[in-house]
Amino acid sequence: MLKIGDQAPEFTLKDQNGKDVSLAQFKGRKVVVYFYPKDNTPGCTRQACAFAGAYGEFQKRNVAVIGISKDSVASHVKFAEKYNLPFHLLADPERTAIEAYGVWQEKKLYGKVSMGVVRTTFLIDEQGKIQKIMPKVKPDTNAAEILAEL
Repeated sequence: MLKIGDQAPEFTLKDQNGKDVSLAQFKGRKVVVYFYPKDNTPGCTRQACAFAGAYGEFQKRNVAVIGISKDSVASHVKFAEKYNLPFHLLADPERTAIEAYGVWQEKKLYGKVSMGVVRTTFLIDEQGKIQKIMPKVKPDTNAAEILAEL
């Protein structure tokens, strides 16, 4: 499991525009990387909309926001357009980043156990080191908690 102070695992994934986005391209800036289970589900939509609503504040602080799920680029296109999401949504169907960040875990829902993405947010500093890890975040307050941390 990753810890505060660890070097954040590098990734290069396609965003909702089909462009490659890597963590390395944000060197020198803080980056919020939030992992979420699925596009267009109630909690994930509330979380994305909260980040979209606070996006101006993140921009003022020169902080990049990246959402990652195992959904496809096509799914991200629809999700981003439907909710006017101004930040990168990265498709990780192979779970490369999801597993590197340790967020692919056993989950229990209504007594049923399955594997899935545990909603987790990472704040990465200008040198690419993990500054904060927020496991099992609440979708509605996650963006505000990160802004308070900044």
